[in-house]
Amino acid sequence: MSSTLFDKVWDSHVVRKIKDGPDVFFIDRHLIHEVTSPVAFLGLKERNNSVLFPGRTFATADHNTPTINQHLPVEDPLSANQLKALEENSAEWGISHWGLGHQNNGIVHVVGPENGITLPGATIVCGDSHTSTHGAFGAIAFGIGTSEVEMVLTSQCIMQPKPKKMRINITGELGLGVTPKDVALFIISKLTTSGATGYFVEYAGDVFKQMSMEGRMTVCNLSIEMGARGGIIAPDEKTFEYVKGRPLAPKGADWDKAMAYWETLTTDEDAVFDKELTFSATDIEPMITYGTNPGMGTGISNNIPSANQVEGGESTYKKSLDYMGFAEGEAMIGKHVDYVFIGSCTNGRIEDFRAFASIVKGRKKADNITAWLVPGSHIVEAKIKEEGLLDIFHEAGFVLREPGCSACLAMNDDKVPAGKVAVSTSNRNFEGRQGPGSKTLLASPLVAAATAVTGVVTDPRTLL
Repeated sequence: MSSTLFDKVWDSHVVRKIKDGPDVFFIDRHLIHEVTSPVAFLGLKERNNSVLFPGRTFATADHNTPTINQHLPVEDPLSANQLKALEENSAEWGISHWGLGHQNNGIVHVVGPENGITLPGATIVCGDSHTSTHGAFGAIAFGIGTSEVEMVLTSQCIMQPKPKKMRINITGELGLGVTPKDVALFIISKLTTSGATGYFVEYAGDVFKQMSMEGRMTVCNLSIEMGARGGIIAPDEKTFEYVKGRPLAPKGADWDKAMAYWETLTTDEDAVFDKELTFSATDIEPMITYGTNPGMGTGISNNIPSANQVEGGESTYKKSLDYMGFAEGEAMIGKHVDYVFIGSCTNGRIEDFRAFASIVKGRKKADNITAWLVPGSHIVEAKIKEEGLLDIFHEAGFVLREPGCSACLAMNDDKVPAGKVAVSTSNRNFEGRQGPGSKTLLASPLVAAATAVTGVVTDPRTLL
């Protein structure tokens, strides 16, 4: 019987099927951070349970960590307590912990792949919705709630209904200035934020085969923003080359054994999906959002659509534009911007900073722009310095901060002030997402860079 890649990985991890109910599903890798784990550990202790497989759980501090002066004590008491709890719980149960100051510290969905925790064919969960990032490696990865974090800690399993399957194909080659972030925002704009609800999405076709692993991670990261349970891309030579030699990746005979399995992780030619969509790469240009959810996006050269051109209620649509201070029919190019943020688990990798540097090199930061450049990990930070990108940033008037989730969700000190507009390379533009009253335009690192040097929303193709 023909199977999809998703079927092959899912079915091999089902411990028990419950009739008319969820599957008991085994988890290979469990990633935890300081926000969603403390309550889970408390529940563990209250029920007199223990951590079943400490070696399968990996802890890092990221969500509410400061991105400056990380060598100093954390001032916010709630953040400090959560960080302390993560450290103490990890030590008590023998869990690997990369706290502030550790050379491997960084955003959970950046450090997992960097260190070989993320592997093809694995099942990976974390108390964070953007766990879908790891699907770029041919893994089944999805976010879970706090009670489920406790369940995985104590049993290494989760109760989970098997999602339906969708395949999204994009054929052809991307044009100048079009990045994986634009591909993801394009798909979300077509499907809306609920168009993939109930599905696990496999991305296939020329565009995804041509993408780097960093690009694939960006696309899979944003799967959740169209309602999908997760996204997955079949592993190939790029995947294997990326994983090989990573600190926690298999070595020697174990590598050969793993490769024998990984090379089977493809969708059979005549496998059937519950839904299939195909788009052309030529229809995608640099994207930018104009509203208050990731589905409210458009090609940067377009005007804001009128209410009758979009799905959903007219009053809701106009409420969103009112919040942003925009109107139907207005051009996005030229709109004033106050902040630019490059970073997050969506675009905080070295490839993203290379892209940013390609635009700002030889130019200067606009005076009206406050820019936050936040690497996704210390490893990314080191590469920025090694490759001379830091010199380019400094010459252009930019400052590099320390790793963390930063202004993606404003759970730390990096908050965009009320009424201010930010072009952000992160993943969500909900009302107040980057700070109470803040206004977020989601975009690629190239759009962010072009905006940072001009002070207004700018098509990066005019600067390349």
